[in-house]
Amino acid sequence: MSLTQTLQVFELLDSAHANGQTVVELLASYSKIQVTVTKISGAKGSTDFVRIVIPGSAGKLAGGSAPTLGIIGRLGGIGARPTCIGLVSDADGAVAAVAAALKLAHMQTQGDGLPGDVIVATHICPDAPTRPHEPVDFMDSPVDTEDMNEQEVSAEMDAVLSIDTTKGNRIINHKGFAISPTVKEGYILRVSDDLLRIMEMTSGRPAVTFPITTQDITPYGNGVYHLNSILQPSIATSAPVVGVAITAESVVPGCGTGASHEIDIAAAAKFAVEVAKEFSRGTCKFFDAAEYQLLLKLYGSLAHIQRRQAS
Repeated sequence: MSLTQTLQVFELLDSAHANGQTVVELLASYSKIQVTVTKISGAKGSTDFVRIVIPGSAGKLAGGSAPTLGIIGRLGGIGARPTCIGLVSDADGAVAAVAAALKLAHMQTQGDGLPGDVIVATHICPDAPTRPHEPVDFMDSPVDTEDMNEQEVSAEMDAVLSIDTTKGNRIINHKGFAISPTVKEGYILRVSDDLLRIMEMTSGRPAVTFPITTQDITPYGNGVYHLNSILQPSIATSAPVVGVAITAESVVPGCGTGASHEIDIAAAAKFAVEVAKEFSRGTCKFFDAAEYQLLLKLYGSLAHIQRRQAS
C-alpha cells in the first residue's frame, strides 16, 4: 500500500515554499537513490524539475539487461499562488509520482528491490500560471512542453507511465484513476491486457480506461484541441507510453484547491509501483511487438505525428 507515502508527500508539497530541495530532503536517508534537481525558467516563471533514479539489481546502471520503467508526474504546477491558496488539483500527478518513488525506495531497504531501474520525473512549481480551457480552466506551466519533455523523458526509459490529473473534462466520469491505450511513435495501440490485469488487481474493481484521439498525441501549441497534457511525453520518445489519469465524476478545474483525493492518488501510485515490479521482471508488456511490426508493414511509420509541423 502507498497511502502512507502519499500522505507524506501531499503534506510536504502543500506549501508555498515547496521546491525541488523538498524532494531531495524527503529521500535523503535512502543512500542508493539518486535525486537531481534542475531549475528551468521560462517566460511565465520557473520550476524545479526533479529526477529520481531507483537503481535495480540487474538494471542498466548495474550493467544488467533488466528493462527500465519511467514514471512521469505530469502537471502544469502544484500551486497557482497568489491566485489560489494551497495545493491545486493539477498537483496530483506530482504527488503520485514522488509517492511511488518513496515507496520503491523504502522497498529496497526491506530487501524488496527490483531487478530493473526505475526513473521518476516531475516538476515542483507552487506558483504556476493558469490558462483558459473548455469546459474549465487549466493550470498552465512556466515552461514549454518541449522543455518539460527534455527534462522528464529520457532515452533510458523502455516504457513510460505518465500520471496526470484528468478531471477538467466531460469524457471521463469516474472517480479514481483510468488508463489510456498505449501510444507508440504516432500509433494509438490497443489497451495493454497486462496493465488492465494489474489495474484490476490493485484497485479490486473492473478496469477503467479512457479514450484518446490523434489530437491528444500531437505536440502542444499546434492549434488543435488536447484533452490535457497527459500524453505529451509520447512525442519525445520511441518507447511505449500509457497515460494514468487521476479522475473525478464531476468536472474539476486544474487550478481548483481542496479537490485532491488522497485515496485516489495513492491508488495511482500503487498501480505504478506494481507495474514497475512486473515490467522489471518481464511479466508486463505495454504493447504487442509483433502486431506493431505488422502495422508498420501495412501502413508505415506515423512518427511524423510526434513532430510539430511548421505553420
